Amino acid sequence: MSDYRFPEQDALFVLHHLVDVELICKQAGLGEMAEGLAASVLQEAAKLGQDVLAPLNQQGDQQPATLVQGQVQQTPGFAEAYQQYVDSGWAAMAAPESFGGQGLPHALAVAVNEVWQSANLSWALCPLLAQGAVSALLQHASEDMQQQYLPKLVSGEWTGTMNLTEADAGTDLAAIKTRAIPEGDHYRVFGQKIFITWGDHQMAENILHLVLARLPDAPPGVKGISMLLVPKYLPQGDQLASGSNNVQVLALEHKLGIHGSPTCVMQYGDQEGAVGYLIGEPHAGLKYMFTMMNDARQAVGLQGLAIAERAYQQAVAYAKERVQGTLDDGSRVTITHHPDVRRMLLHIKASLQAMRALAYVARAETDRGELAQDAASRAQHQARSDLYTPIIKGWLTEMAQELTSLALQVHGGMGYIEETGIAQHFRDARILTIYEGTSGIQALDLVGRKILLDQGASVKALMAEIHHDLQQVDSKQLPTEVAAMQQALQDAQQSLIWLAQHAPSDPHAAGAVSHHLMMLLGYLCGGWLMTRSAVLTLDDTRMQAEDPAFLHSKRLCSRFFAEQLLPRTGVLRRAIEAGSDTLMAMDENAF
Repeated sequence: MSDYRFPEQDALFVLHHLVDVELICKQAGLGEMAEGLAASVLQEAAKLGQDVLAPLNQQGDQQPATLVQGQVQQTPGFAEAYQQYVDSGWAAMAAPESFGGQGLPHALAVAVNEVWQSANLSWALCPLLAQGAVSALLQHASEDMQQQYLPKLVSGEWTGTMNLTEADAGTDLAAIKTRAIPEGDHYRVFGQKIFITWGDHQMAENILHLVLARLPDAPPGVKGISMLLVPKYLPQGDQLASGSNNVQVLALEHKLGIHGSPTCVMQYGDQEGAVGYLIGEPHAGLKYMFTMMNDARQAVGLQGLAIAERAYQQAVAYAKERVQGTLDDGSRVTITHHPDVRRMLLHIKASLQAMRALAYVARAETDRGELAQDAASRAQHQARSDLYTPIIKGWLTEMAQELTSLALQVHGGMGYIEETGIAQHFRDARILTIYEGTSGIQALDLVGRKILLDQGASVKALMAEIHHDLQQVDSKQLPTEVAAMQQALQDAQQSLIWLAQHAPSDPHAAGAVSHHLMMLLGYLCGGWLMTRSAVLTLDDTRMQAEDPAFLHSKRLCSRFFAEQLLPRTGVLRRAIEAGSDTLMAMDENAF
């Protein structure tokens, strides 16, 4: 297996020139630290990712977590790596200083998270969920609950989980049966949850489970769901109770990939129930959970980028070493000399750059919203972040399936052999379009909640910004990019018009075209940011400190994306305009 190296040069290009992370730092009161901060932080993160986490990745695949006497024992080496992560302060990076965090920008944190996810996806799921729990408690918990639980969660001494799914409910959260019975200042929680990532382990001294349940007076459906905090061990002053809080792991799932990440079946309460504490108001749990879930959805989109980057690096290393074929003079060559191999590698490389740009730019909207000086600006940035979320989760993870498959294809027959290691990335990536809401759910969320609900205001604002940026590009300098982007923008606009015209009269229209529209907008946004990047590479003043070879490569990737990937928007538009008639005409028994 190849070594992992964080693509620092491209990450810093995006942070400096597309995100303007220095400006965000200054607005956040980090003026003295702004210059050079991103580079120094990423270099330190890369050391932990490359030297500690990446070597454990294959071990997690081959020696997955085990269940021993009701306790999950994580992969050997994971706990020591987690302790290094905590001791170095990485868990507290973007959290508020009032709870022991460092208050650094989310846009910088997303780049650091890319390091962890590329280096060891299974391990990195544990801190990812803790970050989501921090977000949920910051926005919805009482001050007393925040003071009691956030400092340990922020520091990484404790971890967090998200407990939604039940065997009979699946995605339909209205059907959950977990109960919470009031008892004094707390509740007794009874129920079973499935698919709980890192639901138990020995890497931290406590685990805080955020659990969806119903109170006795809960109204039916999703309006009757509450969120409770259920600790694995109950705090008693500065100590933890010695006995478990009636929280039990019943089983571990046997999975296609991410073997090093324990996926647990959790039982809350047996005879006495597990002690839980209500977060926020009764029956508002679904809204609260979406805070954690939307945070996780952008993070899972980032995982799509991260695992595809890891697979790409391995494919490049193999292609540069694998000798096959001869030139006219009889000399043997590596497969990087063959056009089809170059097609696959450049396809992956250009896609990764577009995905990275979109993931970072989208996360910066959180910073801009938090730093906004007025309610209107905050709402504008929140709306853009909300619009980006299903695109990030859907498009990036769907692309990860294609890109990891191409990376395996570069290896030829050796890619299908487990010892090569590339198959692990292909298997690990497969979950990304499924958990935290399938691609279909992201697409329905995009169309239903983010486009139709506000009559398309948010997406029209995005279209207007893309159009404005495109008007500023010199078509003589970048003719391929401009022509491709103009067509892609037209495809998006016409698809949105079709949706607005047909959704009110056809109840199946939105569901039939939602996935196509999500993917179309993903390619459009990716092409937009790649074109902006290409424009920047031509700015001699701003690019003085950049490596000329890197800038040339960047321009070629932009052109390749325009030539080979942006034309997909036309195919998606035609599929959208086909509507739902054929789809719904098929008799169920004919499938």
